[in-house]
Parts: sequence; C-alpha cells; structure tokens
Amino acid sequence: MHSIAELHSFSLALPESPEDRDPTRPYMVVGLGHEEHALILARRCILVKSVYEFYGQGSTYDELHVSTRINETKWARYIPETSFRFIVTAHNHKIPQSRQRAVIESFAYMNLLGKIEMKNPQIVLGCFEEYTNRNGLVRSKHEGDGHFRQVYFGRLLEEGSARQLVGKFDVKKRVYYGNTSMEAEISLLMANQTLAAPGKLVYDPFMGTGSMAYTTSHFGALVFGSDIDGRQMRGKGTPPGVIHAARQYGTESRILDLCTFDVTRNPWRCGSLFDAIVTDPPYGVRAGAKRLGRKKELSEEKLKQMLELRNSPRTDDQPYFPPTKPYELSHLAVDLVLLARHLLKPGGRLVFFLPTVTDEYEELDVQSMLCEGMEIIANSLQDFGSWGRRLVTIRKTTNRKYERPSFEQETPAGITHIPAHKDFREKYFQGFKKEDETDDGNTSIKYK
Repeated sequence: MHSIAELHSFSLALPESPEDRDPTRPYMVVGLGHEEHALILARRCILVKSVYEFYGQGSTYDELHVSTRINETKWARYIPETSFRFIVTAHNHKIPQSRQRAVIESFAYMNLLGKIEMKNPQIVLGCFEEYTNRNGLVRSKHEGDGHFRQVYFGRLLEEGSARQLVGKFDVKKRVYYGNTSMEAEISLLMANQTLAAPGKLVYDPFMGTGSMAYTTSHFGALVFGSDIDGRQMRGKGTPPGVIHAARQYGTESRILDLCTFDVTRNPWRCGSLFDAIVTDPPYGVRAGAKRLGRKKELSEEKLKQMLELRNSPRTDDQPYFPPTKPYELSHLAVDLVLLARHLLKPGGRLVFFLPTVTDEYEELDVQSMLCEGMEIIANSLQDFGSWGRRLVTIRKTTNRKYERPSFEQETPAGITHIPAHKDFREKYFQGFKKEDETDDGNTSIKYK
C-alpha cells in the first residue's frame, strides 16, 4: 500500500499498535485523506479484496455501536431515501443466519429510511467479525459463535479489482513459460514494488521466461531484459517466447529489447538509466546462477590449444558458447546491489527475491548486502517452512554517480558474518540438516 501511495503522491496512516498492523490479520483500518485514494488502492493493490469507509469497531457489539454512533456524521446523509443492503460475515467462522438477522436488527438506531435492495442497492453496509485461526482443530459447525476477536462496520467503497489480474497472468494460461516462471500473484506484487507506471523504464537482469516483464509492462512501464542464457528468453519458436507471451497480454510494444550477456560483463557504459530493477535471481533449486569464467584454470598445454583454436578459422558455422562457472548466491546478491546503485536513477528501486534458511536468518543478512547510497525500505517473507523467500526492496538514496562495479569481491578483514543464504543450493539439497562437531573442545555447526 505504501508503494501505491508513493506512486500516486498521497500519504496513508497505518494503526499505531503493532498488533493492529499485523499483516496476517484479515482486516486493517488505514487512514486516508480522500475517498479517491481508497479507490486507487482497491484498483491497484493485489492483496486488497475490498475497501470500506470506516464507521466503527470494537471487541463487542456494544463497543461497536458506541463507535458507530460517534461517527454518525459519516453515515447520517444516507438516512433518507437511500436504498441499502446489509452483509454480516466473518473470517475463520460461519455465522448462523439467525444471528446475522439479530446483528442487522441491532443497527436499528441508524434509522435508515431507504428501501432494502438486495441486487442493486445504492450503498452496501458490511459488518465483519474476526476470529482467531482455528485451522486443523476439530469443532462443530458454529462452535465459538460470537466469541470473536474484533468486529468492524463500514460502507463499501469498492471491491478490489486488481485481484482479477492474478487470473489474467496465470502461468498455466500463458503461451510461453518455464519451470522457473514466477507465479502471477507474486510477480504482480513485485511490479507494484517497482512503482511501475507509464513513462517508467524497468530492467530485469535475470529475465528468464519474462514473468516480471509482463506485469510491469501491463502497468505501463517499458521493460528491458537480459540473461546469460538467451535460450530462456527466445524459446524455440518465432517470435521469441517472451515476445510471444507479451503479445498475448497486449504489451509487446513495451518490451524494448532482450539481450544475452553476463550481468558481470554487461555492456552498460553509463549509469542512472533505469527507474527500477526487478528480478528473481536463480538460486540453484530449479536452475543455478552462472557467470562467465572457468571452474578451473587451464593447464599450459590446454591454454596453448585454446589460443591456436581461437586464432584459426572455424570450419563450420556452429556458435561459440563461452565457459561458465557457478555464481554463489551471497556474492550474486552483493553484486546485484552494486549494479543497481550504478544503473538506477536517484530514488530508483531494486526489487528481488532472496532465499534464506529460516532457522539461521538474521536481519544482518540483508543489511550486509548494502553499500553506500542504498537503503532497505521493505523486507517480507514468503514462508515455506525450513526455508523461505524474502522479497527485498532497496532504494537508491543518493545523487552521486558511481563507477561501474568490477564484481571482483574481496572479503574485508575482520568480517566474520556468514549470511543464511550463502551456499543456499547445497543447504537445500541436503535438507537443511546440521550436525555438531567438536574441534579442540569447541562446538561448531556445519551442514552434512
């Protein structure tokens, strides 16, 4: 919501209590300056199902009614000749119809004189009860009815229309996709984090099959993509796979170009080009990250043979595929931040996923990736149990111009912190199992 508010230049106020700001809860009261701002959130925020004008809340209906009476100035104008409909529902619970009727009748003090219209009312009034999560517990159909955590009341402003985009960009319906394609809901969330809009220029340095390109271009941004393996972007048909899928969504004209190169050997000759960089770097579960180079140095004899082959004309027209070596995830993440600092405009955003081991993760893991002129503005977790993916958003805060990064990392002396995402691929395929080892009387932990 903060990203959409920033994109449209308005502010919003979240609840002061951390409990009321809990993103796992189904309802949240947000302070906005104008009703139009609420409509913008409903039309762009992927996770918003509906937006209501707030009339009151409470832990009991007595508290709710007191709160609603205090806000009478908000709903008094609907008393005369306004058709209406009441809905009473709950999260994690099913309310019996008899009690739904009782709840509706308890609002008789509002003295609404308009006609009750179930199909096309002028206003819809909603009452929402929030129950604690009881999934996995055996209980009767209406067990615990009325013992809710909180109840809210308000007027419907707009149903969340952005949710429909999840179906539109469903990977299963896409004409071109791969085993690493990002699910639609997540790619839409990432597009919102980039502040994608007409006139914005967005870059994906690990383009793959283009999942982020379709959603960012849908919101009007122009997209440039690259990958070390051009076959991922091209596919086997004509036009190239990414362009074919973009044509399906009507955004082909917003895909500026697709190039094949190693991000550490990129062709960019100047910085401050892009408004945002959005990507899902490969981390080795379905596909591993690669960079140009050899795993082992060539012997003198093989080096001599290679130079002779390079200087002699080729007898066929087969393309040359340069050697590659693994790109360790923790190094890739640091390099990605350095690249973003060079290529982003001031205020531009880097949005990417970072896999991590749940039990080992520390905030320092992400903070240690930062460099001068870059700050973290969002860090959220998609939890898979023993591991998870963190959606990290970093903003460029400086106007200073930086030289192209060399991508040749040296660990500074005295730095001992090892992030949980280091060697993530090996940890994943070992099942994140640990064993204790005793060495000179000390206990250390290593992966089997």
